[in-house]
Amino acid sequence: MERVVFMGTPEFSVPILKALHDHYDVIAVVTQPDRPVGRKRTLTASPVKQTALELGLPVLQPEKLAGSPELDQIVEQHPDFIITAAYGQFLPTKLLNAAQIAAVNVHGSLLPKYRGGAPVQYAIMNGDQVTGVTIMYMVKAMDAGDILAQETVPITDQDDTASMFAKLSLVGRDLLLKTLPKLAKHQITPQKQDEAQVVFSPTIKRGEEQLDFHQPARLVDCKVRALRPNPGAYALVHGQRYKVWDVTVLDQTTDLAPGQVVKRTKRELQLAAGAGTVLQVNEIQPAGKPRTTIQAFLNGNQQLQTGDQFIDDHE
Repeated sequence: MERVVFMGTPEFSVPILKALHDHYDVIAVVTQPDRPVGRKRTLTASPVKQTALELGLPVLQPEKLAGSPELDQIVEQHPDFIITAAYGQFLPTKLLNAAQIAAVNVHGSLLPKYRGGAPVQYAIMNGDQVTGVTIMYMVKAMDAGDILAQETVPITDQDDTASMFAKLSLVGRDLLLKTLPKLAKHQITPQKQDEAQVVFSPTIKRGEEQLDFHQPARLVDCKVRALRPNPGAYALVHGQRYKVWDVTVLDQTTDLAPGQVVKRTKRELQLAAGAGTVLQVNEIQPAGKPRTTIQAFLNGNQQLQTGDQFIDDHE
């Protein structure tokens, strides 16, 4: 049985780890160190660590892999495969070269589109109708290795990052299990990525989480779903940040300016967006308060009327 070192961190990686445990000899699991989570900053193990411990697998958690004792430990074990799935650190060349058969990555996009740390978020945010999974060789450059296998996955208008990660994880698991035996038998001809088609998807920064209501309603909705469940998109309401968790694109138009109230009832809040489009806000979260339905929010904001400017352009 081939010996595998698996490297991953979030929930996306868990089904892949479980499948490898069922079919291969997983000799080590490498994941990010425990991190503070939540308002109480409780030190919490990654989903991969929790799963590895449940499976009785040895866990390594270097803060920085390069130059670490854990790196030397992995290299000395001469694994057949080194497999990563959303690990979260660059792998040194010394480690890549330690794989006796191959070092491969399970990546949540159809490379060369969306190299980087947020491929799922960008696919949803840009309104793509399809994404997928790529199994590729790992090289020192970010997500630039030759492609071994790919499979497409549609994105629906209801999907958010959580639902797409769940879908892609299972597709990636199955595709990996099909690919590794062929790779071990030299039955795959790797395909080089077309550098002219490369699109990057860097980790989304805090200032990029703000919604722009000058965009058409569909793209506002796409961004809400792309940033759900974490970190959440926000809009400025009278200078205060409000998380916007759920909206609906409406099949109607308006002459009102972006961010103005198109319709306000006891149960509905419709806002103008770019190009004369309209969206309905379904769930919102004022700063420092819990998430709430729009009906509950409107009950506490009786003065809000049609035509009012609800969304600010800038902080």
